[in-house]
Amino acid sequence: MISYDLPIRTEYDLLKLRPIFFVLGALLLIVAGIVLLPATYIWLEGNESSVNLNAFLLTSLIALAAGLPLLIVNRSANFHLVPRQMYLLTVASWLIINIFCALPFILSSIELRLVDAVFETVSGTTTTGSTILTDIDLLPRSIMIWRAMLQWLGGIGIIVMVVAIMSHLRVGGMRLFRSEASDKSEKFTSRTKNIARSIGAVYLALSLLCTGAYKLGGMGWFNAVLHAMTTISTGGYSTSDLSLQQFASSNILWISCVFMYLSGLPFVLLVQATRGHGAALFRDQQVRGYTYFVFLCVLVLSAWLAMFYDMPVLEALSLGAFTSISIITTTGYTTIDYNLWGGLAVGGLFFLTFTGACAGSTAGGIKMFRFQIATTMLRNQLNSMLHPRGAFPNFYNGRSVSDEIVTSVIAFSFVFLGTVAVLAVALSLTGLDLITSLSGAVTSVANVGPGFGDIIGPVGSFSPLPDSAKWLLVTGMILGRLEILTVLVIFTAGFWRG
Repeated sequence: MISYDLPIRTEYDLLKLRPIFFVLGALLLIVAGIVLLPATYIWLEGNESSVNLNAFLLTSLIALAAGLPLLIVNRSANFHLVPRQMYLLTVASWLIINIFCALPFILSSIELRLVDAVFETVSGTTTTGSTILTDIDLLPRSIMIWRAMLQWLGGIGIIVMVVAIMSHLRVGGMRLFRSEASDKSEKFTSRTKNIARSIGAVYLALSLLCTGAYKLGGMGWFNAVLHAMTTISTGGYSTSDLSLQQFASSNILWISCVFMYLSGLPFVLLVQATRGHGAALFRDQQVRGYTYFVFLCVLVLSAWLAMFYDMPVLEALSLGAFTSISIITTTGYTTIDYNLWGGLAVGGLFFLTFTGACAGSTAGGIKMFRFQIATTMLRNQLNSMLHPRGAFPNFYNGRSVSDEIVTSVIAFSFVFLGTVAVLAVALSLTGLDLITSLSGAVTSVANVGPGFGDIIGPVGSFSPLPDSAKWLLVTGMILGRLEILTVLVIFTAGFWRG
């Protein structure tokens, strides 16, 4: 059993890495198990190449051979993970899992190169949705299933990690939501096991509801299941190069809008809502701000399309809602090349890639609560300039915001923008144009998916990019998904000193 209780003593002994190795071994055994699901599909259908079946079976054996010794050698009755071990475990687990999960792409009949396989895998597990694949419609169905599974599992993984672990470690301001993560009347404690179980149940329920809705909207079962997995995870992988444009029915777009919006809500509050505490969801300042912001963006973009592109009102509303929500929640589904909508629309959509939805959701980006706290700080600063003797404390959700939270928000926002800037410059040095470099940097760190321009735009692909650019984008996706500071802290000198 692993305990996440934080002891008072925080000295870090580099020789005591057994808890990390133990958890990595357990995760590899999980990978060995889930990779058998596409193999089972191939075996049951019997209409795919044996190469693909062997690829998944071999991946399972490799993961089993790597994970079982780690689990056995490092097993212990009880582990207490200190903060530094948690940081190292979080980063190491995401790196190792992605390496092993890339094997089916390399060993299967599509025979991706290492850089392409890692790019596709990382884009899946981080729920970014960028792809190097073309002719997706012609892919083996087992590979389509594997891509959707990567995003679905990546979505639930990041939620549990952020809410159950990062809230304790004060990463990116998630400590702000610890009170929402504790319902004392229902004994909903912050213990990892309870949080994981409750969130997993809601996550699965939303996935099943989304599957049923897609089926009723006109999708076949195969497409309904896979698109539900990539919708709830706000990942955006599809079974076609056309993304959701392959489904002519506008009902599909509205169904997608509803479930993308729901997946952008804090899952801890969704858990409380299922327990009869729905008022906590509607009273939450972040949820209200997210809802108002989505409504405003949908209204503005729909009006722009209706007035300047002579679209029928319902069509403009459908496209405006779908595109806005897809980008705000960092899902990345597309139906049309929005590069053709004019400078104002494209510029607005570009800035939407920074925002993200709510903290504690499957979405990436900066997150809504950071913008709200920054707005409060700006208002108080202006008030203090007008009234120098006045006191203007920062409040959020009716509670005073500590200096610790303010500092974490400022630090994360600064590092986020700095990472985008550095990554954009590095991409430009690989020979990419300004639009591709800048939008590629933003879409990778914010985990959105498609970028802007002719190459990586909504109807493009990341396949033409040079290998160096792909590795840079892989780095950006992992940094963005782990909220950057989690990764950067292990590269500081103080991290490795006791």
